[in-house]
Amino acid sequence: MLFRPAELEAIRDGAIDLTFRRWDRARVKEGTRLRTAVGLIAVTGVEAVPLSALRTEDARRSGAASVAALRSALTERAGGRVYRIGLSFAGPDPRDGLRETVPAAEELALIVAGLDRLDAASTLGPWTRATLRLIDANPEVRAPELAATVRRPTPDFKRDVRKLKERGLTESLAIGYRLSPRGESVLDHLDGPRDRPPRRPGTPLPRSIGAPATRALRAVDVHTLEAVSHRTAADLAALHGVGPIALDRLAGALAAAGLGFADGAPTGSEQDQPH
Repeated sequence: MLFRPAELEAIRDGAIDLTFRRWDRARVKEGTRLRTAVGLIAVTGVEAVPLSALRTEDARRSGAASVAALRSALTERAGGRVYRIGLSFAGPDPRDGLRETVPAAEELALIVAGLDRLDAASTLGPWTRATLRLIDANPEVRAPELAATVRRPTPDFKRDVRKLKERGLTESLAIGYRLSPRGESVLDHLDGPRDRPPRRPGTPLPRSIGAPATRALRAVDVHTLEAVSHRTAADLAALHGVGPIALDRLAGALAAAGLGFADGAPTGSEQDQPH
């Protein structure tokens, strides 16, 4: 299932615990755990319901403006049945910790064997090492540009990068990718150690702010939430590409990290407090 960035944040914060889909059959089942940009989301229930059975409480819990708006959105898709899907935040993605884990010699051998299996199963032939090298040499470069350099369709290239991400070898950034510490260790094992620019410390910018805002922030050397916290909300809002939605999502990410804007502007849940 796909969710908008604001929906993911609301699920993480507990403001949304339902979603509705019109499907020809149930695409998820109770107990499924979905990996998302904010962490794991658990499916707590799946039930087919008549459109006429939806109530105001359903709209509120799913983040819809009204029950009429919810019904209208579901009516736009013809055919199939309406499913009510319960959701809850299930914690951080375990791959986050895996990416930081530098493997020992025995585990390196297992990782390399896994890469060999991916290569053997591919109709393109070996691709894993070339992709790791490409990302290592081009961090924070957009996927379409990386795919073009190896003359591959972008969707196919991104699908293969996800396979490396499953193994904790790559990280998805607001724009582009980079190798994780684990991925760097594996590539150094394969090719020999190499000189790299020091890894930028701090929390990467949230992917939910969008590419225009990310480019605007990078242009002024703001690459992490810690760097964002040294700027005022007004300074950031003045950057071309950083609109109200991006600023709001930055505020939420700062609050989740225990940070704030330099001018003390409200962040995250503080914005919802009565004055």
